[in-house]
Amino acid sequence: MNLTARPVSLMAPHLRATTIGSFALVFLGAFEALAVTTVMPAVSADLDGAAYYALAFSGTLAASVVGVVVAGRWSDRRGPVAPLLAATAIFLVGLIVAGSASTIEVFVVGRLLQGFGSGAINVALYVVVARLYPAVLHPRIFGAFAAAWVLPSMIGPPVAGWVAEQISWHWVFLGVAVLVLIAAALMLPAIRQITGSGAAAAGTAPAATEPAESAERSGPATSIASAESAEAPESSESAESAGATGSAAQAQPEQTGPGSLVSILLALVVAGAVLAISLAQQLPSPLDWTVAVVALIVAGVAARPLLPRRTLLAGRGLPATVLLRGLVAASFFAAEIYMPLMLHERDGLALSVSGLILTVGAISWAAGSHLQGRLGERFGSTAIARVGTALIAVGIVVQLLDALLALGPIVAAAGWLVAGAGMGTVFPRVATLALAYSTPRNQGFNSAALSIFDAASSATSIAIAGLLFALVGGTDSPFAYAAAFALSVVVIVLAQPVAARTAPPGAQR
Repeated sequence: MNLTARPVSLMAPHLRATTIGSFALVFLGAFEALAVTTVMPAVSADLDGAAYYALAFSGTLAASVVGVVVAGRWSDRRGPVAPLLAATAIFLVGLIVAGSASTIEVFVVGRLLQGFGSGAINVALYVVVARLYPAVLHPRIFGAFAAAWVLPSMIGPPVAGWVAEQISWHWVFLGVAVLVLIAAALMLPAIRQITGSGAAAAGTAPAATEPAESAERSGPATSIASAESAEAPESSESAESAGATGSAAQAQPEQTGPGSLVSILLALVVAGAVLAISLAQQLPSPLDWTVAVVALIVAGVAARPLLPRRTLLAGRGLPATVLLRGLVAASFFAAEIYMPLMLHERDGLALSVSGLILTVGAISWAAGSHLQGRLGERFGSTAIARVGTALIAVGIVVQLLDALLALGPIVAAAGWLVAGAGMGTVFPRVATLALAYSTPRNQGFNSAALSIFDAASSATSIAIAGLLFALVGGTDSPFAYAAAFALSVVVIVLAQPVAARTAPPGAQR
């Protein structure tokens, strides 16, 4: 069979099984990521796991950072088949462990395995695309991956809530495990024909890191952004940014490039530091906050070589672009995990109903992504990113006011509609700006930096929110939710001036 022939369809005979299987894996990973936010209040209540609530999310994201980096290096060196199979097995084991857990500690271990596996799966899948699909089909398969996020974002939260209420939350994980096995079996015959050699091995694998992370946690719009940025005409600002690339996109040392051994070790340190922050609430005061502060400093020092220079200082251009991605993700996702808990515990909403509010945000995310794409040639990326960041701020401030004043689920849903639209607006623009600032020499590094900083900052923010939530009294205190949302508000306020600095030096903003 000639794998280099150019088929006219993703469903060509030698691609059909891989297309269906890869779509299913992305779909199931998306469903699991969205479903756990909905059912986690039930898990916490059943397993007496309030103290580990934040860790179930932050630990998963931290583990995904390691999975992304490890799979990128392994795929570069040996091809994507072995990493994909290993990652799928780890993800499957994580689902089974979480789904059969009778203690919260075992459940968290399952979530860590899921995080590592899902991060690695999506990197390997994108390398499979690079090796097996001709370039003419890349926009179509990436569009299919985007669609694989949209559908579960619409049906996943309410379906997961219904399963948890009518059957058991255990089957939200065990049911996905069965489907993952089927998806992997579909792909196996085709991907075994991929070799670990070839030109693609050197060039395309690292660049796959960016969309790979999207499929783990960041929601539908990031995957949509990947497809849109590949197809959309270059805006006037993009052209200007590209002209500034020589000064703004700095080459990074080879030893800390995506997939290097040093980067793997640094990713492990970042993940360990985030876990330490999450576990600090188990310690007596003031040791808890002392450990958290030290761990935060360690995470920042370890992450710095994995990022463009001056990222943590909001240097104009590419550094600010990467920082903005991390700040908006940290703000949004920390708020997202506490909103369903508040609606369930305080307002008495069924899990399926609180899941519908997450669906509202997912739909507005997709709508915002679509709208910003249509506006691309009339407005600069920096201006649109600033608007999106402001929308996120408005939406999260509404959640804070709801927590303080008990305004009710309808107000929370309206606020989340606005926040989701903001995420859909800003995430594609960050991807567009990062692409414009990159050269062939550092595309892999920059795309990996977006992925790593997104996951690491989100995990850190969720971990700190968990500390604040516990400090103020947890589910027994109405002000605990306000404390978690207040952290998200502070982070998104800090993102406002950073959004302005994403423009290249001397550009009109």
